[in-house]
Amino acid sequence: MASALERLTHLMDQWMDVQGILIFLFVLLLLKHLNDVRSRNLPPGPFPLPFIGNVLNIGFNNPMDFFPKIAERFGNVSTLFLGEKPCILLTGYECFKEAFVEQADIFTDRPYFPVNDRICKGKGLIFSGGHMWRQQRRFALSTLKYFGVGKKTLENSILQECHIVCDALHTERGLPFNPHHVLTYAVGNVICSLVFGYKFDYDNHHFHQLLQYSDDIFKLPVNNWGRLYNEFPTLMSLLPGKHQTAFDNLSKLKLFFQEEIMKHKEDRNPSNPRDYIDCYLDEIEKSKDSAAEFTEENLIHCVLDLFGAGTESTAKTLSWALLYMAKYPEVQEKVQSEIDQVIGQTRQPSMEDRTSVPYTYAVIHEIQRFANVLAFIPPRIASKDTTVAGCVIPKGVMVLPMLKPILEDQKEYSTPYEFNPEHFLDENGKFVKRENFIPFSLGKRTCPGEQLARMELFLLFISLMQHFTILPPEGQMQMSLKRTVAIAAAPEPFQIRAVPR
Repeated sequence: MASALERLTHLMDQWMDVQGILIFLFVLLLLKHLNDVRSRNLPPGPFPLPFIGNVLNIGFNNPMDFFPKIAERFGNVSTLFLGEKPCILLTGYECFKEAFVEQADIFTDRPYFPVNDRICKGKGLIFSGGHMWRQQRRFALSTLKYFGVGKKTLENSILQECHIVCDALHTERGLPFNPHHVLTYAVGNVICSLVFGYKFDYDNHHFHQLLQYSDDIFKLPVNNWGRLYNEFPTLMSLLPGKHQTAFDNLSKLKLFFQEEIMKHKEDRNPSNPRDYIDCYLDEIEKSKDSAAEFTEENLIHCVLDLFGAGTESTAKTLSWALLYMAKYPEVQEKVQSEIDQVIGQTRQPSMEDRTSVPYTYAVIHEIQRFANVLAFIPPRIASKDTTVAGCVIPKGVMVLPMLKPILEDQKEYSTPYEFNPEHFLDENGKFVKRENFIPFSLGKRTCPGEQLARMELFLLFISLMQHFTILPPEGQMQMSLKRTVAIAAAPEPFQIRAVPR
């Protein structure tokens, strides 16, 4: 008995020795890690654990619930670690201006992410960089302008779509339905007319599939499947999951674009281009700048970006617009009253009406501010060591610009966490333009479709308010404002009634 007790005591002494050594080594590791973090001279932020960084802080739900809290605690330039890699969070209008306007050439490039590389291979308009990106963006802007962005010709095309949307809502007969799909079809068709030269019928199954493929692809970079792929690309390439579905859908979407390009090559007239693809094919033949990469492969990726980004954010903003009208009927009533007095219910709206409907224009801006569809814009990297707001930004470190805290700045907006159109009106009821209202970002990476999106939001919103009163389903007391997790965040699925006026 005594011998057994002695052996047990000896084993416990050995375990205590091992435990003590392990604790000592762990503390040593923490101290070394702390010294390494401090020696990098990065902006302040929560302390990262070895190997996993701040993953436990961020969690696996919606990272945008966590990121703004970092800015509140540590300031407009702060650091968190994604595993071993530092990420600098940037917010505040003055910081945005200093980085993306005053130091625009330093902050134009994108960091590398395995999931983004799998989607676009560094091509296209969104995740490309350098000389190639500059030339592709220049071409896209000039081509969109050529086909009427900001002009009356495109305005008429959007108004035709407004008429089709209203007809589609009339078929719902005032019964509950989810408006997101019909709004996506409308905005998607405007992009299709610019890129492909034609539109789809709203009941076209192939059109529905294309939009669903695009939605799956644009969700991937920020959902958990995409985050896992970025951390373990080789392993995740072998495992099933929603990331594989998105990659399969990407292949189907590219195949459709390739077929469209082949059709355009067969029947295009270089002297009379019909759309973006025609113009790009002409540029392929004319361009002598090989570094600009005007190729058919790059054309596919540019079309992917135009089709996806040009549909996603605007359609989701319009979904938020109808949700807010159902939730805030007093705002809707004022909008309809102003529209009735200035435009009426029969004349189609025009972009020239903006100055004549200040309350409605303020409501559209507040929808964009409060919905904050793009809570953060695609990340950047600094091309050389620099500083922003006195904080060091090392070359090559990822910078994640957050729009949400800017659009909820308590110094700029009296009730930043409430839906309040008065944020954009003065004491006389006139529209007030706010410098820090930058839902499309600012600088050289500003959304190239900003003018198009502004036209669509204004004309479609007014058309809907002219013809319908938006109500919750009968018996539903509250409308939820919960968001989906995606690059462009939509409301969680909801239903409304569009009652003809």
